[in-house]
Amino acid sequence: MTTGFYTHADCTLHEMGADHPECPQRLAAIEDRLIAAQIAPWLERHDDAPPASLEDVERAHSALYVADLKKRGDFEQGHEWIDADTMMNPHTWQAALRAAGAAISATDAVIDGHLHNAFCSIRPPGHHATRDQAMGFCFLGNVAIAARHALDVRGLDRVAIVDFDVHHGNGTEDIFRGDERVLMVSFFQHPFYPYSGAEGGQPNMVNVPVPAYTKGDGVRHIVTEQWLPRLRTFAPQMLFISAGFDAHREDDMGQMGLVEADYAWITRQLVDFAEAQCEGRIVSCLEGGYNLSALGRSVAEHVRVLAGLD
Repeated sequence: MTTGFYTHADCTLHEMGADHPECPQRLAAIEDRLIAAQIAPWLERHDDAPPASLEDVERAHSALYVADLKKRGDFEQGHEWIDADTMMNPHTWQAALRAAGAAISATDAVIDGHLHNAFCSIRPPGHHATRDQAMGFCFLGNVAIAARHALDVRGLDRVAIVDFDVHHGNGTEDIFRGDERVLMVSFFQHPFYPYSGAEGGQPNMVNVPVPAYTKGDGVRHIVTEQWLPRLRTFAPQMLFISAGFDAHREDDMGQMGLVEADYAWITRQLVDFAEAQCEGRIVSCLEGGYNLSALGRSVAEHVRVLAGLD
């Protein structure tokens, strides 16, 4: 079992101010923990992720939105505000292209059999970016772009997206709403930002709202009783994971109570499912997770299971 680790130095150049929680230090915390946990030597590193092309990006986002975002990111210093908590600096556009490009490259490597699965340590994150709007620290839907690549370029018929971030992946839902080729499953704290997802009604969405202070036992019940049965029925040919770690009990960006063992358990269920259903094909992309210590520890356990080191 070979697990790829995708990243790029450009992903550390995007920043939204000294005190912003979605900071470049997140990627360093992951790297440090993978080394300390002796997981890093077992991974096949790809530090040179190519940028996504505009054609790649426009499979998930409108051409008008992409052109506007590119134009807004064309400046030399300072920040450009997108919304109340999301902004661009002069490196944001390139970082976003590298993040999406890493997800695409990982997808190709897994489909081609060069890798069994992959984790993309990338930022900015993506699951709040809708087809035509940046929000919630997100500019381009990395997982959505990679999933569309798998379907539209690589010819897969069905893919599933699993999202375990504390926040509802409204951007992913917006992009794939009604797309019979894609099943999205998630849990998310509710009511909570972005105040969506609980209404349901979409046949290809299993997005489960949970109250604040939900702990691992509640999430495990959702995975066992709701996610896995729908995944088995759908029978995807590949899994994509929006891997957010802000449902950790130490993360102040949410009020849930997960711990590292819960992320390891969720990952093990997904790996076992993928082995049985879709040749083990998984591409996981970093989303949230803002307590640096908890983030590093949780990603390490997630990657440990992906790499078969558990």
